Amino acid sequence: MSIEQKMRRRKFVIQVENITKKYGSFVAVNDISFEIDEGEIVGFLGPNGAGKSTTMNMITGFIEPTSGRIIVDGYDISKKPKKAKRQIGYMPEGVPLYSDLTVKEFVSYMAELKGVPRKERKEKVKKAIEETGLTDVQNKLTKNLSRGYKQRVSMAGALVSNPKVIILDEPTVGLDPKQVTEIRALIKELGKEHTVILSSHILSEVSQICNRVIIINSGKIIAVDTPENLEKKVVKDNSVYVTVEDPENKMDAIKEKLQDIQEIKLIAENEDKTKKYMINANSDIDLRKKIFETFAKEGITIFEMKKSDVTLEDAFMQLIDSKNSELKEAENTESVEKTENSEKPESVEQTENSENTESAESTEEIQVETNEKEEKETETEETEKEESKQENKQEEGGQE
Repeated sequence: MSIEQKMRRRKFVIQVENITKKYGSFVAVNDISFEIDEGEIVGFLGPNGAGKSTTMNMITGFIEPTSGRIIVDGYDISKKPKKAKRQIGYMPEGVPLYSDLTVKEFVSYMAELKGVPRKERKEKVKKAIEETGLTDVQNKLTKNLSRGYKQRVSMAGALVSNPKVIILDEPTVGLDPKQVTEIRALIKELGKEHTVILSSHILSEVSQICNRVIIINSGKIIAVDTPENLEKKVVKDNSVYVTVEDPENKMDAIKEKLQDIQEIKLIAENEDKTKKYMINANSDIDLRKKIFETFAKEGITIFEMKKSDVTLEDAFMQLIDSKNSELKEAENTESVEKTENSEKPESVEQTENSENTESAESTEEIQVETNEKEEKETETEETEKEESKQENKQEEGGQE
């Protein structure tokens, strides 16, 4: 059994394996991997330039990865692109529509482009228009529609071929609150019959709609989990906010009566003479019951009390900040290593040059000493020879 057949049996509609995308020396997506199950609504999050759109474009087959592979409903998109792309409906961020076509004409045209058989085309166009709530405006030109309806038309074009996977890039951007609510409800409905990948900057939207979240930063995946689990992982202060009526200023001494309190801080004094405080406690301790009991005994009236909430935005920011810190540390370490490596050869070279210079100077000194010694020896030999000649002459003269 091939890997692709195994993927289909395991119900992975999307499988991304070690995908990298480079533009020259710039790495837009760096060796990422993830899987999306059938029927999931998955949020794809990241700051601008993180690699979200590049990844989505690779999944749709619009651009090819530099390395790695993408499997869509069991088909490798690089080996069987037509079969893989038939499983995908894509709604791009810019809502590109033909302004001179009516809603029905545009959706029909998209059905033709996506290879919907002629016999089924009319029925599927009608279904896509109904699913996206466009029945009442189907005969209007797309240029005369509001932004919200244009988003719906683009979504109908993505749905018309009844794909297994729908990819929505910023589907609610630019919409008013009413339109946002309508599109969110529509996406939830789509999730009942399709696998949905949603890219959005609105984190509260992702938290409300998605079963799972993939967070990408600087081309790398830094988290894959449910919104609830990501929120639980956030490091937070154990804080309780209370708004009280305290005419006798007993809050000044309340810290002594509550154990495990780290700090009581006045946040605001309201016009109705109530005061808002933040009470910090040790971790894993819920003080609310003790606060109620203690404040009642002290005659402090509680108007409002709530624990500090953790949102997906908190989790997102903490993960991004943590990853950025890691990247900076890695860059600093790499920079230090490069500096050390660049200095080391120079030092070694200087040492070698110094040694070579010293060696040359030493050799030169030895050579000079040798030459001087040879010259002295030559002079001595010549003197001895001269003296020997004179002695011989004297001897010859004595004999005569």
